[in-house]
Amino acid sequence: MPRYRPHVAARPSWRCRVCGAAWPCSPARLALLGEYRENRTGLLIYLGGLMYDAAGDLDGQAPPDVLADRFLTWARSR
Repeated sequence: MPRYRPHVAARPSWRCRVCGAAWPCSPARLALLGEYRENRTGLLIYLGGLMYDAAGDLDGQAPPDVLADRFLTWARSR
């Protein structure tokens, strides 16, 4: 039986270590939504910190609006 491997970011590229997609990839998003199910504000604060780190690591490779969509927009309450 295959072992589950968490979809985490490889720094400084901010690509998923498992699937290679831009992180947070779909599996990472699902895992984060589950982990922060009862604390959406906490999730957004956590992701905001990671977005700040990614902006520094990517050093202008991704515009701020793209990083906001990638890290924050999907996690907002609907």
